[in-house]
Amino acid sequence: MSKQIICNNLTLGYEDGVVTENLNFSVSTGDYLCILGENGSGKSTLIKALLGLKPQLSGEIKWCDGFSARDIGYLPQQTPVQRDFPASVREIVLSGCLSKKGFHPFYNSAEKKLADDKIKQLGIDSLARKCYRELSGGQQQRVLLARALCATSKMLLLDEPATALDPHAQLELYELIANLNRQRISIIMVSHDITASLKYATHILHISKKQLFFGTKSDYINSNTGRAFIEKGEI
Repeated sequence: MSKQIICNNLTLGYEDGVVTENLNFSVSTGDYLCILGENGSGKSTLIKALLGLKPQLSGEIKWCDGFSARDIGYLPQQTPVQRDFPASVREIVLSGCLSKKGFHPFYNSAEKKLADDKIKQLGIDSLARKCYRELSGGQQQRVLLARALCATSKMLLLDEPATALDPHAQLELYELIANLNRQRISIIMVSHDITASLKYATHILHISKKQLFFGTKSDYINSNTGRAFIEKGEI
């Protein structure tokens, strides 16, 4: 499998101090990487760095084979304001094309077809004309996934996508993400759900101010770090 991202000795933080340091990991085409860590461990700062929104203090983020931050579809944590956004499902999904539009103010026919295809792919075509804020939490996450897929066919970066969903909606969302991964879309998911992480991930990156572990899921399960946190049942 070809590498998409290689991070070497990555140190992240702000002018007043380091948040996390000495991160060494990579993501290859088709990987499903779960990033684990307690609150304040640097997960959000790492997300910003991968998206090109924040420079690293030191180290390197190497983009391989023409891949770049623009090829990442991002699904952020939802805020109450975002959940109440007054737009139609189709309008929300179409907005995923904006990162590729440059200065063109209108959507072209190819972009409209792409949005309609992603709406159908995620099984929300019956909701296309509905107002986004009238949907359930699980339906809203499907809409935002469709939006992210309009921005990329290579990699999705998901920041705790199942937070605040009921158990049934969580399972549906995790299975949907796993199906996208089976279609060779690489997944990077930040999560506190160790059960889901160990069920779906191919690789684990565990950080806590520094890197505690990076490797395959099976190696994580058998590592001292993995056993300690698996026994706790959550992160």
